[in-house]
Amino acid sequence: MASPGRQSIACDPLSSAENRLSFRSMEFDRKESAAYLANLLAKAASRALQARADGAGFAPGQFPVLLELWSGDGLTQRELLDRLDIEQATMANTLARMQRDGLISRRRHPKDKRAQLVFLTSRGKALRETAMAAASATEDTLFRGFRRFERELLLEYMRMVLANLGRDPRL
Repeated sequence: MASPGRQSIACDPLSSAENRLSFRSMEFDRKESAAYLANLLAKAASRALQARADGAGFAPGQFPVLLELWSGDGLTQRELLDRLDIEQATMANTLARMQRDGLISRRRHPKDKRAQLVFLTSRGKALRETAMAAASATEDTLFRGFRRFERELLLEYMRMVLANLGRDPRL
């Protein structure tokens, strides 16, 4: 029974607003911050991919571009920007390095003289197996000790967070 002046409220501990975390009411603790931990995870995953791909001929920042081009060659820079949601300057620098390294070539768009189409070279195409093996090994390391349902649940939670931030969780 509630004491005088206090209201007794039955609540579901999983859905009650009073039980949800609010950073406004507590001091920021980076060890409990999803954003901080996601940043650390992204950096560590990128380093792990780089270590596995060392000497393969691509950098971790180029991997998303390679994935898109392996799925469909001949995309414009704008299409790559839209699909990968990165800054234009970052994309321009990444493509310039990939062209310098012989991974891609660019050709004028047949209908839009301002645009260029990005194509994988034979060297870029040949990286697929090595890059995918490096990515797969990185994933294995990330989820070492996880049971299958824990892995699937974590990935689903990550998609939910991305959706909360306005990102397409199917990416």
